Amino acid sequence: MTAPRLSVVIPMYKEQDNVAPMLKGVHDGLAAYPGEWELIVVDDGSIDETGPRLMKAAAEYGPHVRVIRFARNHGQTAAMQAGIDAARGEIIATLDGDLQNDPGDIPMMIEELLKRDLDLLAGKRANRQDAMVSRKLPSKIANRLIAKVTGVNLTDYGCSLKIYRAEVIQKVRLYGEMHRFIPVWAAMVTSPHRIAEVPVRHYARQFGASKYGISRTFRVILDLLTVFFFMRFQARPGHFFGNIGLALGTVGGALMSWLLVVKFVLGENIGGRPLLLVSILLLVFSMQFITTGVVAEMLARIFYQNQPRVAFLRETGEPKPASWREPAEAVPAIATSIPSAPVST
Repeated sequence: MTAPRLSVVIPMYKEQDNVAPMLKGVHDGLAAYPGEWELIVVDDGSIDETGPRLMKAAAEYGPHVRVIRFARNHGQTAAMQAGIDAARGEIIATLDGDLQNDPGDIPMMIEELLKRDLDLLAGKRANRQDAMVSRKLPSKIANRLIAKVTGVNLTDYGCSLKIYRAEVIQKVRLYGEMHRFIPVWAAMVTSPHRIAEVPVRHYARQFGASKYGISRTFRVILDLLTVFFFMRFQARPGHFFGNIGLALGTVGGALMSWLLVVKFVLGENIGGRPLLLVSILLLVFSMQFITTGVVAEMLARIFYQNQPRVAFLRETGEPKPASWREPAEAVPAIATSIPSAPVST
């Protein structure tokens, strides 16, 4: 059978020294891929030589290498979304441009995706080559928390090397810093049972500096709250706010009923009781949450019916007709075994 067309998406930001080895690594890793493929590299508004070097390399390799350049830095999520939007393949692969993931794992992952009839296959970094305190420990905590809250049981959400069916990932809209939660967003489109992970190789960074630190742990927690809200109440935000409002209203109403009994049955004065103020506040808060839920329902319908596109891009000269990298004439079978992790020395 003919291998599906493949689009490889790589966001890069201030990675000028990684441009040449990354493009070479992708071409070497996909040299035996038995199908047509393209490479889409997104320069996320780099202020160094990343953009010019990408344009030069694309001219040297051919039209199957496509470069998208942002006018300014918008973040990895926006860059990844732009690359996914531009992809034309039936299968889409994403990975970082820092050379810590091996593009040679992509053919193995595609075969695993097709063999297991999955919609998303995520990489799980074996023998991860990162600092323990600043990278690995916060990542382990975040991964367990995300899996517990969302129910999508992956052990390495931070690995950017992932393989998707285009028909699934192109239904997901990414924004903010939600690239860490792509499997969770995908689970809103497909079944979590069609999402899995497989061990992949991981290397220490050779050039440039990481754009992430331990501070991202706090951002992950905030993003996780947003993900939880959308997973449970994406199509019905009124239920989220309404439930809180009804709970507060029930407590406030019960307290107010008790005070009415005290006033009219027992004949006691309630004007100076703190419980009266608490009851009134609970009833006011209840009405605010319920009306907020109604407004949220209206905004959600408007948002999903008409999502405007933000003009991220700038012109980079005369556009070239896009093409595909043709498969090699003599192609060996794709490896079915999972590659062993590199041993650090």
